[in-house]
Amino acid sequence: MPLPKEKSHTIEDIYNLPDGRRAELIDGLLYDMAPPSRIHQKLVSQFTQIIGQHVRSQGGSCEVYPAPFAVFLNADEETYVEPDISVICDKSKLSDRGCEGAPDFIIEVVSPSSRRMDYSTKNALYLDAGVREYWIVDPAKERTTVYRYEEDAAPTIIPFDQAIQVGIYSDLSITISDLLK
Repeated sequence: MPLPKEKSHTIEDIYNLPDGRRAELIDGLLYDMAPPSRIHQKLVSQFTQIIGQHVRSQGGSCEVYPAPFAVFLNADEETYVEPDISVICDKSKLSDRGCEGAPDFIIEVVSPSSRRMDYSTKNALYLDAGVREYWIVDPAKERTTVYRYEEDAAPTIIPFDQAIQVGIYSDLSITISDLLK
């Protein structure tokens, strides 16, 4: 939820948040982030391991970062997000601050408080920024909404018990229900 403020916020405001408070900044509005659930963290950990292992086994150059990891999508000071998983294949986008530009692949695990943000606001934001693939993993609905923006703007909805082909890696598929065992 945006905090009621009249002024536009910047990255500086993110860095000046009190210890322990996390927020994202989208078009100058601050959005507080609720603490993640155990299932959320389990999925983020599993995705990080599986994708990271795949990249290493293939000798790939992509890097996998779980949240909190700063992603500065635009060349401005008014948008800052922390996707649950960011996969960056262009190392020139990596800096000491985080990722300067769009990651190739983003995964968001939906929490009750992030539902509207993940399905609507971030979907449009990631599409506009040039993210190649975006997954919205929804434990409450036991489904994953997959956007492969380079192929089609329409999503594919896949139940947790079916394998999902990772678009940026043709030889990797993930079955979400297996991650929850």
